[in-house]
Amino acid sequence: MPSIEFKNVSYAYVDANETHLALEDINLEIRDGEFLCLVGHSGCGKSTMLSLIAGLERSTKGEVLIDGKPIAGPGPDRSIVFQNYSLFPWQTAMKNIVFAMQQTNKQMSKTAVESRAHELLQQVGVADAADRYPSQLSGGMRQRVAIARALAIDAPVMLLDEPFGALDPMIRRRLQDMLLDLWKGSCCKTAVFVTHDIDEALILADRIVFMEPRHVIKTFDLPTDRDRTAAENDPVMRAVKEEVLELFEATETGREEE
Repeated sequence: MPSIEFKNVSYAYVDANETHLALEDINLEIRDGEFLCLVGHSGCGKSTMLSLIAGLERSTKGEVLIDGKPIAGPGPDRSIVFQNYSLFPWQTAMKNIVFAMQQTNKQMSKTAVESRAHELLQQVGVADAADRYPSQLSGGMRQRVAIARALAIDAPVMLLDEPFGALDPMIRRRLQDMLLDLWKGSCCKTAVFVTHDIDEALILADRIVFMEPRHVIKTFDLPTDRDRTAAENDPVMRAVKEEVLELFEATETGREEE
């Protein structure tokens, strides 16, 4: 059974008394333990799909299922990392993680929670910043804390909405590698990652789903045994990149003609 399934899903919203269709008749299966990247131009519906999985929005038509059960709202089985970090500004890095764990692991003792939070900060490389507030951290450090907080929940599904989009290329590269290592080390949770960067998708994904406005138009399975060098030099990976870039160009042309 797929971990996540979209069945004939459409989503519309109202803005200034006008209805806008963001998704139309989406059918997609996301396999258990898969790292899937949603790729496409801004405004094509990638983040909307993530919000539907998170339970932050409800579909206008159709169903989004997890293990065969309709999603009725947010839950501890899904963690989410946003592009804008979304840390509590009045809490230190450590306390942001502790708070998340206290809400989802109420049976754990205070000592165990603090120990786990410190371990996660070490794993993401910001243990020295445990007592700092978000305003005292760089963008890359804030995103490391946000990822640690998502891992602290220990949810089987991890959702990431362009988490590295605002970072400079070198920090982005380091955090991509860190995320992949953490994902593999967590026995491969199901991960759904939104990006418009094909190179990022090639590094991270088991499968790429390319979207044009409102629709999924093609999926690409990638070799599982690969590294950054393979993603840059392997003929199969290069062919996928070229086809995705062609889709980007074709869908951009369509947007201009609308």
